[in-house]
Amino acid sequence: MGTADRDPSVAELARMKSLVWRAMADGAVGLSTGLQYVPGTFAGTAEIVELARVAGNAGGLYASHMRNEGTELEKAIEETIRIGELGGCRVQISHLKVDSPSRWGASAKALTLIEAARARGVVVEADQYAYTAASSNLGIRFPSWALEGGQIGIMGRLNDPATWMKIKEEMRGLLAERGLADLSFAVVAAARSHPELNGLSMKQVAVKLKGADTLDAQLEAAREMMLAGGASMVYHFMSDDDVERIMRHPQVGIASDSAVLTLGDGVPHPRGYGNNVRVLGEYVRRKRVISLQEAVRKMTSLPAGHFRLDKRGLVKIGYAADLVIFDAATVGEAATFEKPHAYATGVPHVLVNGIPVIRNGEPTGARPGQVLTLKAGSR
Repeated sequence: MGTADRDPSVAELARMKSLVWRAMADGAVGLSTGLQYVPGTFAGTAEIVELARVAGNAGGLYASHMRNEGTELEKAIEETIRIGELGGCRVQISHLKVDSPSRWGASAKALTLIEAARARGVVVEADQYAYTAASSNLGIRFPSWALEGGQIGIMGRLNDPATWMKIKEEMRGLLAERGLADLSFAVVAAARSHPELNGLSMKQVAVKLKGADTLDAQLEAAREMMLAGGASMVYHFMSDDDVERIMRHPQVGIASDSAVLTLGDGVPHPRGYGNNVRVLGEYVRRKRVISLQEAVRKMTSLPAGHFRLDKRGLVKIGYAADLVIFDAATVGEAATFEKPHAYATGVPHVLVNGIPVIRNGEPTGARPGQVLTLKAGSR
């Protein structure tokens, strides 16, 4: 369907269901959606339920980046759970958070909804990364309708003065609804067309491109960047109280939500280098939000069990020897938002499938990783 904002035809839906069926037959763990992004955001609940049923019939899981993680957080959680429930799937809520200052504290309600669903028999879990900043693309700050049709459609709308004024006013409203005064919370991680902007906040970008730091100048700078192909961004708009409350919940695992990074390329979110060790150093050792044993469980057996990864996630005879040897007294992240390209400290040895890939802090060059598939008959 490309990036069209419409319901699928009967034939298109049948084709999507066949693709899910084939993927599950090939060993896929389940179905995932990105409902805050184009084109996923254009998919209705009923459409996703139809696809989830195919995955569910094969024992698959439904994982979702929900439609909203702030202003309509509870509604998004309810939809995610409903899709899993109707589709007969276990449910994974990806990187649970509250990304709007106007809704800080809503994590308590979010966790209550998860607990209520589990009480009625829906198997729901979530994951999180241990930072108060998210990372995504610049386009997510624009109304989704403005992004339909790919770059050609985007350029047509942004270059039409009347349409751009409408988009700009809607962007102002979305910021206000979230409790944000401007785009200064947004930092450029990688702008391929403007690498000189990497590491700058949108307020600084506006000064560089437009000669002013006002909200209007920031929006105009964002328009210019989108016309040039957009950028990946880091967004500082979460609270540590919500991060800690979510982390304490026993059904929330730890996940970096990072893409594969290239050392020295751009100014990405530090979670790609430091997420798990940050949990061990900051939230276990320093803040004592959770115990060391609980942190390890959240990184290993909890997600392995929920995703039904066969013989993974436990130190046990007959299981794969995926082992991380770390010093609990020194383990931590060296990566920062300003200088994210830095490897973790306090992790001398890592084994994958019994083969050392890190020995005495240095990569061995071995690549013993394997593709993991859903265990046959794991429903």
